[in-house]
Amino acid sequence: MSLHDEKTAFAAVPEAEKLPATEESPRAEKGPRTDTSMVATTVRALCRDRVTLCALVFLGFVTLVAVVGPLVVATDPNTLNLRNALVSPNAEFWLGTDDLGRDQFSRLVDATRVTMLAATEAVLVSVIIGLPLGLVSGYFGGKIDAVLGRLNDALMSVPALLLAVAVVAVVGPGLTTSMFAIGVVFSPSIFRIVRGATMAVRSETYVEAAAAIGCRPLRIMFVHVLRNTFPPVLVQISLLFGIAMIAEANLSFLGLGVTPPQASWGSLLRTAFDNFYAAPFLMFAPGLAIALTVLAFSQIGDGLRTAVGDTKGTR
Repeated sequence: MSLHDEKTAFAAVPEAEKLPATEESPRAEKGPRTDTSMVATTVRALCRDRVTLCALVFLGFVTLVAVVGPLVVATDPNTLNLRNALVSPNAEFWLGTDDLGRDQFSRLVDATRVTMLAATEAVLVSVIIGLPLGLVSGYFGGKIDAVLGRLNDALMSVPALLLAVAVVAVVGPGLTTSMFAIGVVFSPSIFRIVRGATMAVRSETYVEAAAAIGCRPLRIMFVHVLRNTFPPVLVQISLLFGIAMIAEANLSFLGLGVTPPQASWGSLLRTAFDNFYAAPFLMFAPGLAIALTVLAFSQIGDGLRTAVGDTKGTR
C-alpha cells in the first residue's frame, strides 16, 4: 500500500476512533477496574446465608463468654457448700448446684473457656503438623510424597480416642496431653486437603513464573501456593473444631480429660450423669452447650464450603 492510500484510509476512520483513550475521550474508562478479592466475595456470600450468619453470631457469643465470662462471674466455680448440694435452679443459682454445692452457672462459664481452649489446642496441633507436610508432599511429589503418604495412611488407621487413651495411660491424665494426641490424629485430614490443593496449583503459571525468576521452593510454597490452598483448609478447620469438642467431652466424661476441680463441658456431663435421678436438670445446660456449639461449627463449615465454591465459580 502506498503512502497516499494509507492517508486516505486513515481519513476514512471516524473521529471518535482516532481519539486516544484519555479522560476526555468517550472511550476512556471512568476509573481503574479492580477485581474483587476472594476474601471479600466469600464474606459477602456468608452474609447472604442467614443460617451461617446466625451460627457465626452464636460462636462469637460463646467465644466472648469463654474470654470474659470467668472475669465477670462473681461466684467461684470451685467453692464447696454441701448445704446447697443439688439445689434446683432458682434466683440465686440460675442453673442449680451440683452434688458438692458448687454453682452450676459459674462452672458452666468456666468450663466454656476450658473446652474452647482444648478444641483450639487440638486443631492447632493438627494444622501445625498437617499443613507443612501437605505442602512439601504436594509440591515435590515423587519419593517424598510416597513416604509421607504412607505415614499419613498409617496414622489415619489409628482411632483418635484410642491413641488419646494410650497417651493418658503413659503420661497420666490431663487435658493438654490428651488433646495433643487428638490433634496428632486429626493432622492427616489437613495433610490430605493441603496435598491435593497443592498438587492442583503447582503447575499454574504464577508458580512456574516464581520458580523461573529464582524464588526458593520454601518461598513458593508458603507465599504463592499456601494462599490458594487455604480456603479448603479453613473449611476443614471449622469442622475439626466441632469434632475436637466432642472428643474432649468423651475424654472428660471418661475421666481422662480435665482433672478435678477444673471443669469442662464433658466433666459437667459426667457429674450430671452420676446424679441423673436426683438432679436431672444438671444435664440440660452442658448438653445444649455441646450440641449447639458443634452444630454451629458444622454449619459454618458448610457455609464456607458453599461460599468458596461460589467464589471459584465467579472467578
